[in-house]
Amino acid sequence: MFTTRTIIGIIVGAAIIGISLSSLVLDLTGGPLVISEEYDIGETASYSITGDEGATHSMTIMADKFQLKLESPGEGFSVPTTEFEGSYSTEWVHQQSGRTLIQIQNIGEGTMTIDATLEIAEDPVWFAYRLVVITTGVIIIGLSLGFSVRKPRGF
Repeated sequence: MFTTRTIIGIIVGAAIIGISLSSLVLDLTGGPLVISEEYDIGETASYSITGDEGATHSMTIMADKFQLKLESPGEGFSVPTTEFEGSYSTEWVHQQSGRTLIQIQNIGEGTMTIDATLEIAEDPVWFAYRLVVITTGVIIIGLSLGFSVRKPRGF
């Protein structure tokens, strides 16, 4: 029969493993990042996205007046700080892997709407981190089951 500590350890370990596995599966099967945001007068939107070579991005900005600055890695698509009025749509492809920096400031009289679809690359450190957390859950379950077999001294 399992002790109370064993049952609690199994539940905690299973919860840790379940959350980590679901996060891992969602990140591996996740599609592009879809953004749909609104900003008031004077607010600034900043995005820093990491993309692989060949990643396709698209963005539509609608406002009375706004400033846009976009820098892609290498010799890729870039827009120096420029003022636009009305609507601006663009699509670009990463020529090489790296980080794209986007800064948009609403300098008009109304709200600014940003709709974007961005293909981002997952950082490999997060994959390793999730594996470590899954391993921790397995260790917790193993230690808990060990307590039900033979109770160590001092517990």
